[in-house]
Amino acid sequence: MPSIFSKIVSGEIPCYKIAENDKFLAFLDIFPNTKGHTLCIPKNEVDDFLDLDPELFKELVGFSRDVASAIKKTIPCEKVALSIVGLEVPHVHIHLIPITSINDVTFINKVKLEKEEFVSIANNIASAYSSL
Repeated sequence: MPSIFSKIVSGEIPCYKIAENDKFLAFLDIFPNTKGHTLCIPKNEVDDFLDLDPELFKELVGFSRDVASAIKKTIPCEKVALSIVGLEVPHVHIHLIPITSINDVTFINKVKLEKEEFVSIANNIASAYSSL
């Protein structure tokens, strides 16, 4: 059965897209730790990052770094944290979380955003990404 992320890649489920190329997709987390919390995924479904081809993993990290740069230009934060957890969805995903405190990466406290906020944040980060 395809993961929810595979359904996002195929267009079955909508997302707040930040960036995309032939191998990867970045979109806002709908249960964000902070405003701008973004997920970067390979389009091909792989459960564990250790199972990714090493070159593909390097490319995913490079893609994620570019997305993080766009987040940093757009969202007020001290840093953009990178985390690979992989327990919630069986599809490799990198969390990029704008942070000002270690508490922002606990995955316990979530912020609630309205659809308009998601759209605005996604558009702003996508614009910053396209100008890199």
